[in-house]
Formats: sequence, C-alpha cells, structure tokens
Amino acid sequence: QVQLQESGPGLVKPSQALSLTCTVSGGSITANYYYWTWIRQPPGKGLEWMGAIGYSGSTYYSPSLQSRMSISRDTSKNQFTLQLSSVTPEDTAVYYCGGLLLTAFEYDYWGQGTQVTVSS
Repeated sequence: QVQLQESGPGLVKPSQALSLTCTVSGGSITANYYYWTWIRQPPGKGLEWMGAIGYSGSTYYSPSLQSRMSISRDTSKNQFTLQLSSVTPEDTAVYYCGGLLLTAFEYDYWGQGTQVTVSS
C-alpha cells in the first residue's frame, strides 16, 4: 500500500546543487519507527547510504557526505527532500528513497529510483 516516488532533475551540472524529493503515499512520514532514507548506487558500484530523517524529524548523515547534504521534510505534503551541493561527476548515480524500519533495520519500502547524471 505504501509507495515512494523520487522526483527531481535527471541532469545536473558540476558545482551545482541537486535537489530530489521523495513523495510517500499510502502512509505517513511521521509514522512511528520509520526512518526515511536516501540511498544511491553509482554505476557498477553497490548501494551507498546517504542519510535519513526520522519520524520525529531527527536527521542522520553519512560522514563522507554530511558537509554537502541535508535532508528536510514537509509533513503536510508527506515528502522529504535531499539537497546535495557542489556536485561532481562522481555523484552520478541512481538515487533511491526508502523507508527503513528502525527496530529491524530493514527497508520495508523503496522508490523506483531516479537516474541523476552530473555532467556539463
């Protein structure tokens, strides 16, 4: 029933900022026990956890990315947003949003992913 969908630009120029939004339907991002998470997968590489915002609004970031990223939410729209600044071609990846069940540390929900290419 719960569905997640990513949206945002597919092409971003180097040094610019990337903004992606995840819209959650069929459930509330304020529901207990879920962290709403951004994950990405560069070409030929594994999944990389980027960060998350919890049901209470607390945020958590990968140490390697926290200087460049932020996650926010709009509870009225049931959305959460990734902001990634100063992008480089190494940020090219498929970006996913997901719902992490905190107690089991398992992803119950996934978006389909959106391709983001950083290129001039």
